[in-house]
Amino acid sequence: MPVQDCSDSQRSWYALVVQPRHEKVVDEYLRKRGLEALCPTYRAARRWSDRVKVVDLPLFAGYVFCCFSYRQRLVALSTVGVRSIVGFGSAPQPIPEAEIAALQSIGRSGLPARPWPHLRAGERVQVVKGCLAGLQGILAREEARARVVISIEMLMRSVAVEVECDSIAPLR
Repeated sequence: MPVQDCSDSQRSWYALVVQPRHEKVVDEYLRKRGLEALCPTYRAARRWSDRVKVVDLPLFAGYVFCCFSYRQRLVALSTVGVRSIVGFGSAPQPIPEAEIAALQSIGRSGLPARPWPHLRAGERVQVVKGCLAGLQGILAREEARARVVISIEMLMRSVAVEVECDSIAPLR
């Protein structure tokens, strides 16, 4: 079966929830069934007891993107390894075409990419690397460098410090 073109107005991109660590297999099965699928990956070093190996891992663990029409949703859902379509209630929600195009551009660019926590200004974060490791605060800005605000509540005063973006993580 030929791969369908998602530029057709009746087709949209959807995020499929897949079984853990089955993203690449599901991507392959969807393509074999004639659907356009996208499973963006990144390269990471993984350490075993006797060696270090560079492997390709999914950028979105547990998800594969697929383009299909409403009528084709059963083909996608009946694919081995697919659990559900991401949506609200029982209605699948399409992913905006611009977001998929951005992922495809990143893949074609060959530039290094990796998963990143979804952080917004105002969220509580913790510095996880560097001389400030363990420090907790509120994310004020995330650009080239993140600005974390640390408050002394009793004094009603705050201090802002800029740290590298990869040295902070959301506080759970």
